[in-house]
Amino acid sequence: MQKFTPVNYKIRIEPDLVNFTFAGTAQVLLNAHHSVKEIPMNLLDMAIWSCKVLEKNTFVACPFVVNTQTEELRIFLPEAMTGNITVRIDYQGHINDQMAGFYRSSYIRGRKQTYIAVTQFQESDARRAFPCMDHPAKKATFDIEMDVEKNLVAISNSPIQSETKLDNGKKRVTFERTPKMSTYLVFFGVGEFESVQSQNDPRVRVVTLPSKKKYTPFALEFGEKALKFSEVYYGISYPLAKLDLIAIPDFAFGAMENWGAITFRENLLLYYPEMTSKSAQQRICEIIAHEMAHQWFGNLVTPSDWKYLWLNESFATYFGYGAVDHYYPEWDTWEQFLDGMTTSALSRDALHETTAIEIPSGEHVVINTSTAPIIYNKGGSILRQIEGYIGQDNFRKGLQDYLRVHEYGSAASRHLWESFENVSNQPIGAMMKSWIEQPGFPMVDVQRIGHTLVLNQKRFTYLPNDFGQKWVIPILINLFFDAGESRQMTVLMDDAQTEIDIPSDTAAYKVNDRQTGFYRVRYKDRKNLEALGRRISDQILSPEDRWGLQTDLYAWVKRGDISLGDYLLFLSHYREETAYLPLTGIVSSLSEAYLVMDADGKEKISLWGLAWYEEILEKIGHEPRKTEKNTTSILREQLVWAAALFGSTQIHEFAHHHFSALLEGAPVHSDLMRCVMQIGALTGDAQVFDWLDARFQASEIEHERLNILAALGCFKDETLIKKSQKYILETVPARNKFIPVVAMASNPFAVDFMWDWYVSNLEEIERFHPLLYERVVAAIVPIAGMGRADAVKAFFDDYIKKTDTAKDVIKLSLERLEINLRMRSSG
Repeated sequence: MQKFTPVNYKIRIEPDLVNFTFAGTAQVLLNAHHSVKEIPMNLLDMAIWSCKVLEKNTFVACPFVVNTQTEELRIFLPEAMTGNITVRIDYQGHINDQMAGFYRSSYIRGRKQTYIAVTQFQESDARRAFPCMDHPAKKATFDIEMDVEKNLVAISNSPIQSETKLDNGKKRVTFERTPKMSTYLVFFGVGEFESVQSQNDPRVRVVTLPSKKKYTPFALEFGEKALKFSEVYYGISYPLAKLDLIAIPDFAFGAMENWGAITFRENLLLYYPEMTSKSAQQRICEIIAHEMAHQWFGNLVTPSDWKYLWLNESFATYFGYGAVDHYYPEWDTWEQFLDGMTTSALSRDALHETTAIEIPSGEHVVINTSTAPIIYNKGGSILRQIEGYIGQDNFRKGLQDYLRVHEYGSAASRHLWESFENVSNQPIGAMMKSWIEQPGFPMVDVQRIGHTLVLNQKRFTYLPNDFGQKWVIPILINLFFDAGESRQMTVLMDDAQTEIDIPSDTAAYKVNDRQTGFYRVRYKDRKNLEALGRRISDQILSPEDRWGLQTDLYAWVKRGDISLGDYLLFLSHYREETAYLPLTGIVSSLSEAYLVMDADGKEKISLWGLAWYEEILEKIGHEPRKTEKNTTSILREQLVWAAALFGSTQIHEFAHHHFSALLEGAPVHSDLMRCVMQIGALTGDAQVFDWLDARFQASEIEHERLNILAALGCFKDETLIKKSQKYILETVPARNKFIPVVAMASNPFAVDFMWDWYVSNLEEIERFHPLLYERVVAAIVPIAGMGRADAVKAFFDDYIKKTDTAKDVIKLSLERLEINLRMRSSG
């Protein structure tokens, strides 16, 4: 039973950007539902100077105790109290450099390092900036004030109400009261910010550091569009008076949905016309739309517990793509959703070491390398499955009902199912419990016996299992006939086996039509697979189905059920393929297999793929065209790098021409810049390293800096690989150290040097931001560990006994290592 409800926080912050400290006062109005003698609040990394309680219009000092282990402050009241209680806490904190809580971020202005201070509170870091009841369901209103230097700009969730000059030369910036909201959504920041306001919708601003306003128009325009889309689709107006999109130099995540003050990595908000590629431009839109969806899913309606975090992130992921598709249907956004979101979710969830979308009760949910692909990617894919089952209209009506019923409050998963059931009259609750509350996903074995399809389900994992799980699966089947027509069938599979009658003249059948379902399919009938292969060659099947067939087959290769040779044989049906989705899926599969397989396997893959890659590049053109589709640009970049790794002389010459021009100061097309730099490093010498270093140090454009960091992970020469490893630790900013590491871990020439580097520099690497450290572990272990598996396993057996750091990611990385070893041995 809850004893307290927070009602209002009055917070005053005075930051010191020289000594990196801040003084704070928090006056908190609570409602005690029962008689209480003490008040518990969350607190971390702050010194408490005094605690007082309001009695008869006077604040009376109270004893208090801080427990650093439980991150708790307990205030002892002078007597038992009930009803409204007001406490005031004076405290001091540190403006840290950890990209969490109230932290500092730096940039260079006029050759001088300058600082801003901003907040990042999700999931439980508001307690680093003010004492609070730091739980998503503990909503309250917030009145925020900041005492700052008079030349600086202060920003918070709400518009500025007033600015007052203080006697000490500073100014007090007072913000309007916020709506009722969770602590993790509070934002305040201070620095030399500049802003650009929309002329079409004055609520929307883009906020940047000095001199970067000229790179804001694209984000400002799409921010307006995403806000309009959200208000229309959800049927509820945006409830705040302003919406800031804020570019932050140092940021661990991609973006954060603080209500009314969304923060972004610079490369995910600012658009540089000569440097931002089409894929990066599209990513800017996806992230803006994702965070915009959060203003409703998460901010307006908040999870009643962190176990329901998927109600925030899955919807934001799904509508991040949906809003982009609404305005730019020519970008083929949903095809990219399948290749990006669904593929990674299926790969992550195929491990024994996985979790349910709804994290089991009692576990502290943290968005990390282990949970993010489940909460974001799988959750978004399941929403696509629901919409495909109940229809777009019912899906939209259900969401609108859910938001209206629970606005400004909190909700659990069942509340969403109730809304869907109310509008669709379908048993959504029973179906979705099987997808949300248990880990993993099914594989469906299909066999034709006469005029009957026999479907069997069990859990899909790469390693053997006997889990005995079942799902309620919406199965969509496309039946094909020799005369050329086709017919769809739908069945809800709620048992381990289902039989479906089909017409006797059915020539072929494709289960999971257009890949709307989140499951793998295995065809027991070889004749049917061959018939589907012919329909791939003739491009009768949709791009989604052509993609789905090969990605399911590759999953069987990873399981060891079929050989790499069988998979390559089936790919012969794709020799005339022209569509982005199946092609990018195949290139991704072959690139992964190339890393995993031994020398003979690598030769087999490169012999099969090299000439084909060169043929595709001839068809789409080596040089970008103004009128080409975004997906063509994305595919070209992927193919150029893959062909270079396979040893294409043609591509090496093409990239060398452009890289030489780059060295001489000539421009290179933004859609080629990344892969040209990568191949320049792959074939380059110490002079290339020095050029990359100089360019990195001089550049103020985050897009360009990220391209350079990716290239630093692509050297072939051992001396330059080790020089790059040292450069990562000594020169690369903390926010980006993982980028060249991930590139090296997928570079077949560098991967053998990664494990020793990790072990030798462990203490320093462990100081990375926790999320970024996990990405390093997840990148290195599954591939770099293959030549020394016993030593790697022994190392982490001992490591886990000493610390919980990255424990879940270590376990899943070791499982991926085992999968790769089995795949190599059965290749």
